[in-house]
Amino acid sequence: MRIIFMGTPEFAVASLHQLHQSEIEVAAVVSAADKPAGRGRKLSVSAVKQYALENNIPVLQPEKLRDPAFIEELEKLNAELFVVVAFRMLPKMVWNLPELGTINLHASLLPDYRGAAPINWAIINGEKESGVTTFFINEKIDTGDLLLQEKVSIHPEANAGDLHDKLMDTGAALLLKTVRGLAAGTLEARPQPMDSSAKEAPKLNKDNTRIDFNQSTDTVSQIIRGLSPYPAAHTTLHRQGENLLCKIYAVKQVPGRTDLKPGELHTDNRSFLHVGCQNGLLEVTELQLEGKKRMNSKDLLNGFSFEENDYFG
Repeated sequence: MRIIFMGTPEFAVASLHQLHQSEIEVAAVVSAADKPAGRGRKLSVSAVKQYALENNIPVLQPEKLRDPAFIEELEKLNAELFVVVAFRMLPKMVWNLPELGTINLHASLLPDYRGAAPINWAIINGEKESGVTTFFINEKIDTGDLLLQEKVSIHPEANAGDLHDKLMDTGAALLLKTVRGLAAGTLEARPQPMDSSAKEAPKLNKDNTRIDFNQSTDTVSQIIRGLSPYPAAHTTLHRQGENLLCKIYAVKQVPGRTDLKPGELHTDNRSFLHVGCQNGLLEVTELQLEGKKRMNSKDLLNGFSFEENDYFG
């Protein structure tokens, strides 16, 4: 089997590595264009491109996927299958090009959690299990015919980073199994259920990543874990004369206490920071205040004092 692999972030590297180390021939990699990063604005390459360069795999980085020159390059490579992991939405002229079509690895059990952020929303919604799916790409995002799926359990205290790593490894193995099955002709695709009650995984934005402390401690904890480490759940620290952005990465339950209003803070300014929710308290254990680095709350309290009427909201 001769394939072209399309992907950009670290999540896709595990899959590329599995395929490259197997009998599958990776004819080329397609990845995002290099972007300026850091204070010096030096060009930064994607994780997938970096792996490809280290392993002498040709790299294509089209600005536009409909570019005739890019299409011509794909045609010349004569791959039987395109494999996509965490990449851009492809136009039909690309995904319809190879003889066997184009397959995608998605980090959920489709049809649930179609969309841009399936890992985050599984944690936010308190799911006890998630998984990975391989399927054929078609005109509508994440709706193509299914190939293989594998479930994974979600630890009650897992955050999005933990689930990301678990699904990354599980998905890489499932993708290799899928490509081998297609090469051997032993896999049959099946139509994906078009269930109107399927849960969605919309793109994350400033609104749906903001913490509402009027919700229960369980719900607030799930939101924080579901957005940690990236992009991070956020709130505003209101204090006399200023409002500071605050990202919260980790919390833990404070059993038995319900004496703070939602968003109200209680701290000894030495060792703990508590915040009220709708039905109880959470201890903030890791956070980042505007203008400061991400740190645990005890380290923050070594150099920052909360005032009596400060609150989150």
